[in-house]
Amino acid sequence: MSDFQEYLNEQLKNPAFRAEWEALEPEYQIKRMLIEERTRKQLTQKQLAELTGITQADISRLENGTANPSIRTLQRLAAGLGMMVKVEFVPLPVAKE
Repeated sequence: MSDFQEYLNEQLKNPAFRAEWEALEPEYQIKRMLIEERTRKQLTQKQLAELTGITQADISRLENGTANPSIRTLQRLAAGLGMMVKVEFVPLPVAKE
């Protein structure tokens, strides 16, 4: 296990930290998926911008977490990566007593 993972596991024992982490997780997932797919397809931000009509600066802001994309923006990014967006609601985990 990495030092970061060990540190994170320790921090997640704190209820306030865990709540904040879980609240931000969907944003981190989007950012991770965007970066992973773009790099897997060996595209630069500029190339993805040309494919989607979204500026390179906006793609950079999405990837570094300083902007939140609309569903329409996510759809354009997904199409540029040869993918589609899937949004789903899932039940919250039940707390163990």
